[in-house]
Amino acid sequence: MEAYEPDKWSRPAMWQEQLPEMKVQCHLCPLECVLHPGQTGICRTRINNEGVVYTQAYGNPCSISIDPIEKKPLFHFFPGSGIYSLSTAGCNFRCLNCQNWQISQASPRTLQHFELTPLEVVQQALRHDTDSIAFTYTEPTVFYEYLLDTASIAKEKGLKTVFISNGFINKKPLAGLMPWLDAANIDLKCFDDEIYRHLDGGRLQPVLDTLKMLKAGGVWLEITNLLVPGYTDSPEMILVMCEWLVANGFADTPLHFSRFFPTYKLKEIPSTAETVLIHAKAIAEKCGMRFVYIGNVPDLHGENTICPVCRQLLIERVGYRVKSNYIHHGRCVFCGEPIPGVWQ
Repeated sequence: MEAYEPDKWSRPAMWQEQLPEMKVQCHLCPLECVLHPGQTGICRTRINNEGVVYTQAYGNPCSISIDPIEKKPLFHFFPGSGIYSLSTAGCNFRCLNCQNWQISQASPRTLQHFELTPLEVVQQALRHDTDSIAFTYTEPTVFYEYLLDTASIAKEKGLKTVFISNGFINKKPLAGLMPWLDAANIDLKCFDDEIYRHLDGGRLQPVLDTLKMLKAGGVWLEITNLLVPGYTDSPEMILVMCEWLVANGFADTPLHFSRFFPTYKLKEIPSTAETVLIHAKAIAEKCGMRFVYIGNVPDLHGENTICPVCRQLLIERVGYRVKSNYIHHGRCVFCGEPIPGVWQ
């Protein structure tokens, strides 16, 4: 158990339930951790201090950057714009293939960090002339209170807010966030509950519930699916996933198939073959997904936006840079087809 002394950033956490013997249950995410006094949740950010859960992830971002919005990835939301991106330490997943494990698998109190109030975050974003703020890099659900306060101020100041998440959050906390969110990219890790548990430490259904809520709530949504060889790259799984997406109203939702590279605890697994990514894209399009992208393989030109009707090139991307854009007032300039997204 970690010793805890509240400091100037300490905040009582939202979504907690007091239990007998000074135990507390956290209802932020589906892990539903029950914490004894002095105990920290799986996310490493929420700690029981004498019968009250405090967040240790408030005002202490460990990573800040100005990114192209395409890096999130968001391809149908203000393409070509810059986005102020930040995170704290911690995550409610334990992904064996985590790319940011140095910060996601750490406690906010063990890493060097900046000290920024929500208002100061917004002021910095405005000072850097960005259009939006992304809560990203680790899992923003675990710095929920910091995110919520920052997003509410950002909206008041005319900035857009973006949620880059694994989608593993309970319905009520998500409903509390959604009025302050403009866009989200959700990592749909795979379409098999057993693999979700083994590879990531999560479950599939809560993520599907998150997708449905964001879509129904009018938050612009894009989905990323990382194809990890031997885990999440089977054509059968990809087919079932895409059939579910189309059947549940996500045919117009951009789907990003992303290439895996050996990392963290999966260093012995090879990178995803290009043929697997190309086949996944073909499966998705055959199922009826209208905007399918391939990420992390620049040579495939899989990050261009193509009109689903006339097949003209609408947005040409080179890396994270938009080279050309032929979407005007939300429509293809060649045939007039409406292209779903937030363009202006």
